[in-house]
Amino acid sequence: MAHKRAIEMAEARIMGYTPGAIGRIVEMHAEYYSKAWGFGQFFEIKVATGLCEFLSRFDEARDGFWTVVRENRVEGSIAIDGIKGVSEGAHLRWFIVSSILRGRGFGNRLLDEAIAFCKSRHFSRVYLFTFEGLEAARHLYEKFGFHLVREEEGNSWGTRVDEQEFILDLG
Repeated sequence: MAHKRAIEMAEARIMGYTPGAIGRIVEMHAEYYSKAWGFGQFFEIKVATGLCEFLSRFDEARDGFWTVVRENRVEGSIAIDGIKGVSEGAHLRWFIVSSILRGRGFGNRLLDEAIAFCKSRHFSRVYLFTFEGLEAARHLYEKFGFHLVREEEGNSWGTRVDEQEFILDLG
């Protein structure tokens, strides 16, 4: 089993945009959150429109976008939306790793890339929005120094959840 894991990690690589990335990222989010949390069409549309809007105004001087690709298929993603990077901080978004690669270190590697990017752009903080119950993600965020700053019941995901905001201070 360890040998198979090493092969899978060697075959996957972190890169930027690749054709099909938008659809695949939306698909991964829709499938995971539908099965695990009962999210539906509202959430899928929110992910799709937000990601498309972000990539249509993407500016490499302030924004970052990474995918994990294995066998020519996107299996993970993360983005840094830096449009308000100077005034409010950089917004970490669309962070997901598929079940094929989950638990194999790619979440760590994506967060490393995103945070290094934010430091290189001299953003003073990084923030993200999530919700209560995503324990593996929360553990990873806290491992990287993010701390919970706000939690309240809300419906911005299309379903009532305890929404959370995490912040990482960089300087």
